[in-house]
Amino acid sequence: MIKQIFFIFSFLVICLCSHAQSPVDTVNLSPKDSLDLLDSIPEAQLTENLQISDSVSKRPVIDTTWNIQPTSFSSADFKWQVLKRSQYFDFKSKPFTKPGASIKKVLGKEFIFYVLVFLLLVFGILRQLFPKYFKDLFSVFFNTTLKQSQIREQLMQTPLPSLMLNGFFVASAGLYITFLLEYYESNPVDHFWLLFFYCCIGLSIIYMVKFIGLKIVGWVFDIKEAADANIFIVFITNKMIGILLLPFLILLAFSKGGIYSISITISWCLIAALFLYRLMLTYSVIRNQIKVNPFHFFLYFCAFEITPLLLVYKGLLVFFNLTA
Repeated sequence: MIKQIFFIFSFLVICLCSHAQSPVDTVNLSPKDSLDLLDSIPEAQLTENLQISDSVSKRPVIDTTWNIQPTSFSSADFKWQVLKRSQYFDFKSKPFTKPGASIKKVLGKEFIFYVLVFLLLVFGILRQLFPKYFKDLFSVFFNTTLKQSQIREQLMQTPLPSLMLNGFFVASAGLYITFLLEYYESNPVDHFWLLFFYCCIGLSIIYMVKFIGLKIVGWVFDIKEAADANIFIVFITNKMIGILLLPFLILLAFSKGGIYSISITISWCLIAALFLYRLMLTYSVIRNQIKVNPFHFFLYFCAFEITPLLLVYKGLLVFFNLTA
């Protein structure tokens, strides 16, 4: 009985094992190799897909927009052509302008600055070269007693510093008048330095005429001493005006608005006070030397102080009208 059962179990196991095995014709074949699949692709399609572009075999594209001369490789034009063809910087496009932007024009005053520095330098050099003359100048101008007559004679005997300070007055006062004409827009010429030159020439002519006129009057009427005293007072006042105008020239050159107006007003008051002081000194000197009443002195003032200014002003107007 046991042998029969073992035999039946063995038979079932053998049958099951033989059923689990696949037949030979049903075995799965391995997939075809990629090379075999490649071989199955048509030759024309394979050639089309695998063709590699060769830049050497193609005809190069020539850029005909270059403008090259035989000797222009180091020129600015050739460099600019290279920059316009740069792929990193867009030099060939037009510059972009912000809408509403305006170009700011800066009118420099560098030359005026240098002229003012030159005037200050000249004044400092004269002050160091002739310290006694400057000391006597201020002493005589603010104290005209009889004791100062010797100092006045010493000043008249030193022509070099006197002549240089007269030239300094012409430059300083000419620049001041130029600033005034520019401020009130009554300048006959458009060029600033040409107007400054005309102002200096005008001042030189005015005081040259005054000097010659006083010398002639002193010789004709035999009052040479009074004429020389008057000439001394006129030119010593001019020297003081030229020195005292220096700070106002700096303010008028580099200030605007209220400071500019205040500077003009103060300078006018200063010049008017100096002219009135000169008039008082002139009258006192002439009255001590010759007998003259106030009316005659007024006629003298109109003839030698106002008339030359009006004549020079009229002459300049005629000159500018002819050259316009």
